[in-house]
Amino acid sequence: MAKISQAQRLRDLLEDAIIAGRFTPGERLDPDALALEYACSRTPIREAIQQLAMSGMVQVVPKRGTFVTRLGVTELVERFEVMAELEGLCGRLAARRITDDERAALSEALKACRARAEEHDANGYYYDNSVFHHCIYAASHNHFLAQEAARLHALLQPYRRLQLQVRMRVESSLAEHEAIVAAIEAGDGLRAEQLLREHVMVQGERFNDLVASMHALDGG
Repeated sequence: MAKISQAQRLRDLLEDAIIAGRFTPGERLDPDALALEYACSRTPIREAIQQLAMSGMVQVVPKRGTFVTRLGVTELVERFEVMAELEGLCGRLAARRITDDERAALSEALKACRARAEEHDANGYYYDNSVFHHCIYAASHNHFLAQEAARLHALLQPYRRLQLQVRMRVESSLAEHEAIVAAIEAGDGLRAEQLLREHVMVQGERFNDLVASMHALDGG
């Protein structure tokens, strides 16, 4: 097993913190505070931040500092469009290639999402929703595709989290998950692709809800 460097470990911790909403889009990351929090020197913190900048999760602004990436509406829609296509392709391939073990894992992820929805636990659903999608990426059996989907999924996670705060979105998302699983289990790749594309795409009322949530995040 390859040894994980301190910078890589810190990168993973910071990425998890951003995805979990501890650091919000537009927030400045203070290297001194981070070094204190993670009990390390500034050098691995700087290296971790550089890695996050390469992935697009943070932006380094000369003479101002490092900020969690805040996407404008146009940039956000563009990324959701690409995400929808990647997820759709993962679903189409998964419908053909999913193994029995992967099918069981997907079923368990769906059950977890259902339980969270019944508890009206949007935050818990957010985490189980991520597991659900990663099950589909893995079942595509295309490592490069799964890697790219996971990378963009991570970048968009703070915004997907906002979406789940909208009234009835969790219930709608669960119904969409159930239809996606049914299509994959039936081996219907085209339907799985279509359903996943529609599940991820932000348009119409969902687009308006997302923009409103972004304004709320800005305090506007």
